[in-house]
Amino acid sequence: MQPVSTSLSSTQFEAALNAAEDADASPEERAEMLMEIAMGLQSRPKSAQQLTDAIGLYERARDMAPAQAQLLKARIVARMGTALQALPDGSAASLERALECFRGAIDTLQAHGKPEEVAETELNQGLVLQALAGLGRARLTDAIGAYHRSLRVFEREAFPQEYAVLHNNLAIAYLSMSATDETGRMREALAVQSFEEVLKVINLIDHPSEYAMINNNLGNALQYASSGHVLENNLRALAAYDEALRVRNPRDTPLEYANTIANKANVLRSLTPQPTVSGAGAAPIDPLGDALALVREAGELFARYGDEDKAALMCDAGAEIDAALAERRQRSN
Repeated sequence: MQPVSTSLSSTQFEAALNAAEDADASPEERAEMLMEIAMGLQSRPKSAQQLTDAIGLYERARDMAPAQAQLLKARIVARMGTALQALPDGSAASLERALECFRGAIDTLQAHGKPEEVAETELNQGLVLQALAGLGRARLTDAIGAYHRSLRVFEREAFPQEYAVLHNNLAIAYLSMSATDETGRMREALAVQSFEEVLKVINLIDHPSEYAMINNNLGNALQYASSGHVLENNLRALAAYDEALRVRNPRDTPLEYANTIANKANVLRSLTPQPTVSGAGAAPIDPLGDALALVREAGELFARYGDEDKAALMCDAGAEIDAALAERRQRSN
């Protein structure tokens, strides 16, 4: 067990020691007090060391809780898992310890705890499995299974925040898997559906940055989906990017804005010129010309804010669009 260090504030440190040594409290009461102190410390950590201290308190609380207090032990272990999960190093060792905690707690929580506790543990287990899958240490299908089990409890109306987190991570998990067969195309469709479910919970007024991020991600999912409805998906993607651009702008969020207009430009490059609806004398809408303007703007922003790799990509894309426009002019002469 790791020692509790003095990186705890003096008040928290004294409270933890007093809770552990209070002779008037039962071992179960002392363990519960230690857990609550650890939770308070974990809720607003000022450093990684404070998370480590919280883990030490959870371990002490777990060891102090009597054998018959199974539910309390499971709650302590599940909370310790969330502290391990939150460590900023993101190491496989920390994540695997967190996974052990969640798996060790789940059976007792299912037997004696509340449905919400089980669903929260499944959600956290899914997040850890998804992170470990990115390190090649777990399967994304296991993370997806955990998310779906959590959704049995965390329904949209009663638990909108958890519902949104689950569907956002489901979409990311689906898109991280291979899309080379029919099963892959189905997962792409499920990813789009999950992003749309998130947008039923968050909105432009209350969650502007999340609203922009999810719409940008939805646009990407639609744009790259290997579907037979390419034009329909591209038009839906453009609408999603335009929603993101209601929030993202070159002044307040320049790099996010640049990413979204670059994504939008990529869709526009695939569209053919369309006549306007304002009358026979009006000029046609030119997606390729619009794409060139967006690519140039994005490139300037990426260069200004130090993302040279993306700036170079925009330069290459602009050259390709210039060449396509020149070829089109030649054909029309």
